[in-house]
Amino acid sequence: MTYSEKVRETTTYIQSKTKVRPQFGIILGTGLGALVNEISIVDEISYDSIPHFPVSTVESHQGKLIFGELAGKSVVAMQGRFHYYEGYNMKEVTFPVRVMKMLGIEKLFISNAAGGVNLSFQVADLMIIEDHIDLTKENPLTGPNLDEFGGRFPDMSQPYERKMIDEAMEIARANGIRCHEGVYAGVSGPNLETRAEYRFIARIGGDAVGMSTIPEVIVARHMDLPVFAISAITDRCDPDHLEKVEISKILAAAAQAEKGMTRIIRELIARQ
Repeated sequence: MTYSEKVRETTTYIQSKTKVRPQFGIILGTGLGALVNEISIVDEISYDSIPHFPVSTVESHQGKLIFGELAGKSVVAMQGRFHYYEGYNMKEVTFPVRVMKMLGIEKLFISNAAGGVNLSFQVADLMIIEDHIDLTKENPLTGPNLDEFGGRFPDMSQPYERKMIDEAMEIARANGIRCHEGVYAGVSGPNLETRAEYRFIARIGGDAVGMSTIPEVIVARHMDLPVFAISAITDRCDPDHLEKVEISKILAAAAQAEKGMTRIIRELIARQ
C-alpha cells in the first residue's frame, strides 16, 4: 500500500467514527494539553485504534484525536504529537497532518514547548513563531513527490500566516499576556543542546529551540494549508549560565504558560 493510499484509508476510517467535519486542526505540544478542556468534545479516538497512525511514546502526550467544538468552530485536536527522536521517520511524524487536511481542515494551529535562546525571554513567556530555521536531519518531503497533495518545491517565503500572527499579538496585548514574535530553530533531539550549540543558534537568528513543529509546517505548506504556531518558553538557554534541565521544571513552566496560550488559540480560532 502506498503512502497516499494509507492517508486515504486512515481518513475513511476516522470519518466512519465521527460525524464532526473539522474546520481547524490543532496539534498540542508537551505539557500543553489544557486546551482540550475548552473543547466541547463530541468524539475521541485513540491513536492505537487508527490504522497506519503512529502511537505517541512521550510520557506527557495522551495519544488521542479529539473532535468537537471550540469557540463556535468545529475542530480536531491531536492530544499528543510524534517526534523524530521517538524513532519515527519524518513521513510518519507528519502523517496526521496529511490526514487532517483530508478530513477538511482549513487552517492548522500548532503549539510546542521550547527553550528560550533569546535572553530577553523569560520562563513561561509565549513566542508566536514568525519564521523558522530547520536544523533537523530529515525532510518530510524527501523522496518521490506526492503530486496529489502539492508541488515538488513548496514555497516557504511565508510559512506562518501573517494575518494570524498579527491577530494573536493583538489578543495577547489585550489580555496582558507576555508574548513575543520570534524565530524557532528545530532540532532532532532528544538530547538538549550544548553551550556551543546555543551560541550557534543565537548567532544564526534563532530565538527559541525545540524538537518538533517544523516537519508539520513543511507538510502543511506543501498542501497549501495556512499555519499558526506558538511556543511556550520553558527554560532560558543562556550558554554562560546554563543550568541542568529537568523535565519536571519544563512541564511546570509549560503549565504556567498554558492559560495564556489557551486564550490566544481559542480567541484566534473564534476570529477565523
